Amino acid sequence: QVQLVESGGGLVQAGGSLRLSCAASGSISSFYAMGWYRQAPGKQRELVATITSGGSTNYADSVKGRFTISRDNAKNTVYLQMNSLKPEDTAVYYCNAHWYVLERHDGWGQGTQVTVSS
Repeated sequence: QVQLVESGGGLVQAGGSLRLSCAASGSISSFYAMGWYRQAPGKQRELVATITSGGSTNYADSVKGRFTISRDNAKNTVYLQMNSLKPEDTAVYYCNAHWYVLERHDGWGQGTQVTVSS
């Protein structure tokens, strides 16, 4: 079972930046893709960004141009650089890894809180 550990969350003013990290217990090259999701109070968890093993990226419209997802296979770590943060970015951010063995399997981190003050 994969273990994912997020770090880098915190409190920041609107317009500021944060970088989240997600360290995996094993080789991230074995996953089809990794990504970041977020869940604000009273809302459903939503996709923020994903990156495949081949390096293809996908972003939610709400973060395009502000957030950048990247990966370092040597460190088994995925990053989310968040710039120009807005109060509506406030949420718990979760790291995800998924792979396919007959069907899709998902692993999740414990989450890290990001709070953006206005």
